[in-house]
Amino acid sequence: MIKNETELRKEEAYKCSLAMMTAARTAPKGGGKDNLTIALADAETIKTLSDKMKELAVTNEIPSSARDAENILNCDYLVLLGTKLSPYGLKKCGLCGFKDCQEKAAHPAFACIFNTGDLGIAVGSAVSIAADRRVDTRIMYTAGCAALALGLLGQDVKIAYAIPISISGKSPFFDRKPVVIQNA
Repeated sequence: MIKNETELRKEEAYKCSLAMMTAARTAPKGGGKDNLTIALADAETIKTLSDKMKELAVTNEIPSSARDAENILNCDYLVLLGTKLSPYGLKKCGLCGFKDCQEKAAHPAFACIFNTGDLGIAVGSAVSIAADRRVDTRIMYTAGCAALALGLLGQDVKIAYAIPISISGKSPFFDRKPVVIQNA
């Protein structure tokens, strides 16, 4: 029996996605408090995300969202990582701009520095797995915004990124052409 590498790409992309999700989950977190939500989008969900990104490109006048919307249609899977906004309960910190966690808690729309830091570390851990496996990725805030708008990670998640995954002869995430958005 012989199997061509092209027959195994989708399976390897899936395995890589799972390993990326594991790396994100086990990434270090401030105070050991885990506010992350991690999910995997399949082809159907990727199409839904792409449609929402195109809509947001027009609504929010962000041309890169339209470009990225076309771009994610070329990926096998897409890892979504998001965080809830929850202060850590520190008596002294102030890194978020408020005096302490108690004062920050009165402003739930503002992120705790540890929430965003933990998310960034998780994203870095996830893409490092893909890099180790020589799998092409791109970190996209535009797809993360679409995931939030669609509620894909739950209503408590307020900041998200998406990492599309591709295994092909050339990364589809570079040398991308700009897309001109048309107001409807």
